[in-house]
Amino acid sequence: MKFPRLSILCLLSVALFSCQKDKEPTPQPQPEPTPPVHQWASQDGSGETDGYKIVWQDLFDDADTLNLNYWNIEFNGQGGGNNELQYYTPQNVSIEVDTLANRKCLVLTAKKEEFYSKHCTSGRVNTQGKVAYTHGKVEALIKFPKTYKGLWPAFWMMGNDYKKVGWPKCGELDIIEMGNNGGYQTEQKAEKYLNGACHWGPVWSSHYSYGYSKTYYYSIQDDNYHLLTLFWDEKSIKCYIDLPTYPTVEPYFEMDIEKVDPDNNKVPGNYFHKDFFILLNLAVGGDFTGKHEIEEITAFNEGNNYQAKMYIDYVKFYQKTE
Repeated sequence: MKFPRLSILCLLSVALFSCQKDKEPTPQPQPEPTPPVHQWASQDGSGETDGYKIVWQDLFDDADTLNLNYWNIEFNGQGGGNNELQYYTPQNVSIEVDTLANRKCLVLTAKKEEFYSKHCTSGRVNTQGKVAYTHGKVEALIKFPKTYKGLWPAFWMMGNDYKKVGWPKCGELDIIEMGNNGGYQTEQKAEKYLNGACHWGPVWSSHYSYGYSKTYYYSIQDDNYHLLTLFWDEKSIKCYIDLPTYPTVEPYFEMDIEKVDPDNNKVPGNYFHKDFFILLNLAVGGDFTGKHEIEEITAFNEGNNYQAKMYIDYVKFYQKTE
């Protein structure tokens, strides 16, 4: 049987239309975040959105020394339980103007120098017993030093009952850490390699933890300030970078803490629904970095006069009022 040419063309068109109609559309890849071009001119952070209101903040703008009504400045050379190399001293904690960005900041300075039995010093501060809350949104705007190789900056939290119950029963929430030796393949990777983590447990010998390391989309050690945001509620912990610039970005760390079971001391939810205080520090060497001798710390070098600085422009704590 012969079909007229027009009819054949019509049949082919119908068949082609049918195939196209039934075919699923090809998903389009989402573009990855790129280095932000902003200079963070304001101190708004992600702001009072979604029911969150500021309950505490320190912009470090009103004085030339750290506000001791909010902060404790640590003085110890105990190594943080991680075989760190530095001695933390008040002399390494200052309020300075970052002349490159024209902003006044809390500055933690790590130096290669002899101090007591240590070969380097640095700074660590906390708000224990002074500023602590249960759940909320926590933010800090930070310019990180180059960590390659041997520096370990961190923005983190611990349970305010630390002095009473000790670690890890107090609970530890690491919002961000950089300097893990897993990122030391190249200097470029070290600038992107970061992690979040949680630690908990009844006693030191029964310590549980969950952490996740990630090579981020762009450098977090690029001489720019980056906004770190923690969302912490009854259900979960989620951590983000530069959220106002990339509002749809996935968290680089998250953990479920909804389940609570007093009869099972392994359950993380038992440890993360109470007041936590804030810590900021710049460690040198130790188990996290895999560097245990001062000669291995190449982050100290002639180019930076054997010192490095971590700039914190502000810290904020929000809670939902509804």
